Amino acid sequence: MSCPKCEHKDRSEAEIKDLTTRLNRIEGQIRGIHKMVEDGAYCVDILTQVNAARCSLNSFSKVLLASHIKSCVKDDVQNGSDEKIDELVELLQKMMK
Repeated sequence: MSCPKCEHKDRSEAEIKDLTTRLNRIEGQIRGIHKMVEDGAYCVDILTQVNAARCSLNSFSKVLLASHIKSCVKDDVQNGSDEKIDELVELLQKMMK
């Protein structure tokens, strides 16, 4: 459920745990990349890790987007509003740049 006035969403404990686990993994990947740069790692090896972090971020985005559509957007449509659909279209256009 979300609060229409403050755009806040109450997430289940399972969803929070999943998203947090994913973010922790991404954070670790970024720290690893930082260390690789400091240690003078080979460019290709760093770029391989950058790609892995990018894939992890994309996966996180897909999970969060699916949750948003299944809850916030669905609820908005069921309540007879198109506001969240317009917001979603704008978001997808930004994400696809």
